[in-house]
Amino acid sequence: MPAQRIRQPRVAELVASRLRDDILTGRLKEGDVLPSQESLFAEFGVSPPAVREAIHLLESDGLISVRRGNVGGAVVHLPSADRTAQMISMVLQTRAATPGDVSEALLHLEPICAGMCAAREDRMSEVVPRLQAAIDVQTEQFDTPSRYVPNARRFHEAVVSRCGNEPMILLIGSLEAIWTAHESSVWSDERHPGDPMEPKTMRAALRDHRRLLEAIVDGNSARAVRLAQDHLAVARRNTLAAGSDRTIEAKLISSHDR
Repeated sequence: MPAQRIRQPRVAELVASRLRDDILTGRLKEGDVLPSQESLFAEFGVSPPAVREAIHLLESDGLISVRRGNVGGAVVHLPSADRTAQMISMVLQTRAATPGDVSEALLHLEPICAGMCAAREDRMSEVVPRLQAAIDVQTEQFDTPSRYVPNARRFHEAVVSRCGNEPMILLIGSLEAIWTAHESSVWSDERHPGDPMEPKTMRAALRDHRRLLEAIVDGNSARAVRLAQDHLAVARRNTLAAGSDRTIEAKLISSHDR
């Protein structure tokens, strides 16, 4: 019985799988350029169409981008929270989800992260300095209203990023990025020229951040959760009242990242 010939797409998938593993395990770093197609032909012992299809598969995964011309090549891009947020925002847009839906999710999820921060035994070295730095920047730039939202969002993003659980950091962090893009668009100078947000609102939010940090320093998880819930409810109400609650716009993530 003649040997069954492996179909071309299957060969391409195997090559793509090997290269994907090299990227995900760190053998290939962010910004690295894949070997030339000729080198890959030789390394894997496959035909040019198989290599080209493998590169196309990796490009579809978002793990490489192909440059054309004299400085051409396939450049490696590691998976990131920003790219995850972009993909989630596109899915949410197709499902007609609104910023209110995202903020409602965060109203339930972010306080959990705050409680986890307070429960960390290493919080004084791994959590508190990051949150304190965010509050310090808020305080220093308090008289620059246009900096309020970006600085406040960094505090919230730090609460999530220091909770100590990688899946939660990725998933909740993606929702944070989506809400940050929306909130930034609502309080932008174009939408609210001259005075993006009332000073009393800014002062109250900064006070809430300080109280939350105190609860985390004290290791009081229950208080941290409660303070985060109360603060997020107010912040959500203020932003949703100031802006429309239309369907999520994925383009806001891209423009915010730039």
